[in-house]
Amino acid sequence: MGVEEQYPNGWHRTFYTLWLGAFITGAGYSMTMPFISLFISELGNFSHFQLNIYSGLAFGATFVSQAIVSPLWGNLADRKGRKLMCMRAAGVMACTIFCVGLARNVWWIIGMRFLQGAFSGYINNATALMAGETPRSHSGWVMSAMTTAGVAGNLVGPLLGGALSGVFGYRIPFFITGGLMFLNFLGTTFLTKEHFVPIKKEKMKPIGQIFKELDSPGTIIAMFFTTMVVISSSMSITPIISLYVKSLMGNHGNVAFVAGIVAATPGLGTLIAASKVGHTMDRIGPKVVLRTGLMVAFVLFIPMTFTHSAWSLAFWRFLLGLANAALTPAIQTVLTLDVPTEAFGRIFSLNQSFQAAGAVLGSIIGSVISGLFNYPMVFAVTGLTLLVNAVVIWVVLRPRHPQAS
Repeated sequence: MGVEEQYPNGWHRTFYTLWLGAFITGAGYSMTMPFISLFISELGNFSHFQLNIYSGLAFGATFVSQAIVSPLWGNLADRKGRKLMCMRAAGVMACTIFCVGLARNVWWIIGMRFLQGAFSGYINNATALMAGETPRSHSGWVMSAMTTAGVAGNLVGPLLGGALSGVFGYRIPFFITGGLMFLNFLGTTFLTKEHFVPIKKEKMKPIGQIFKELDSPGTIIAMFFTTMVVISSSMSITPIISLYVKSLMGNHGNVAFVAGIVAATPGLGTLIAASKVGHTMDRIGPKVVLRTGLMVAFVLFIPMTFTHSAWSLAFWRFLLGLANAALTPAIQTVLTLDVPTEAFGRIFSLNQSFQAAGAVLGSIIGSVISGLFNYPMVFAVTGLTLLVNAVVIWVVLRPRHPQAS
């Protein structure tokens, strides 16, 4: 008997609560992180080189600890449930983010960021929880909707954080985010429901055995690496986008305003396309959508490499956002449909580790390539990486018979 028959309409309140929780998590992150270097600069008399290093450490510390610890949390999620993991992430993040606002030196910020990464994972665990609670006929739409929650938060966060920082200083956004994450903890605790049967540690199948029992373990591994490439392709651009816009504008005009628009356009495109793409996945299958999305993303990086206008760059990045709506949700839907329910926690946490690795790798690639060559070369290399990934995915996910997706 499926989830829809067992729990009629019961999953909707859980979905809306977790969507809001993922939105708050995304907004909180983007409300604080763009201003972390400015906050650090107020804590000491740092040289330009020192400020860049400390900012990089504060940014990367979360992803490093996240990549290391995520599989351990995934193992616990499959034994104790994903709701508990969402509560853990929201509760600890409420404390660590609030404590960053109390920082008196840069090492306190770096330490809190590292601790935050070790206990993070709200969005991934919320997605895994919904993967188990959602009827399969709605999986594509729900996975797309969960992705839009973080994307919408990332659009709202910088605007709210910038306004608050300008009026009240850089500490206030951290205090507000900490408070919102505590409300997120309460909402997750009291408003969500998970139909989960605890599994004793000795009865839980090892992850190696689960892979052996999968119809296509290569598909799951391909999804992990595709996750890393997709996140890396985003993070390779993010650190240099404002500098690239500045060079395109010749350092004339309101560079910060235009750079903010260019940075936000992919998220806007993803929001617009997500629902349509989700329903399309439910109709034709996520593998077809993923293959198509990767190829379209590669093609869009070609004009971005050769553009000479910031507004043209914004246009192509908006179209890229439409293509991005077919990437992460499709990956998560493939994992949902191809992995047994009892392994969701571990599989989605492994996927989160690859997300974190992609974030670190992308940041390094973007910084190194732009330093050795120029900004357009970052777009060229990123596009070629997506092309290689697309070719691999076309081979791995090629239909086994005419009706396969």
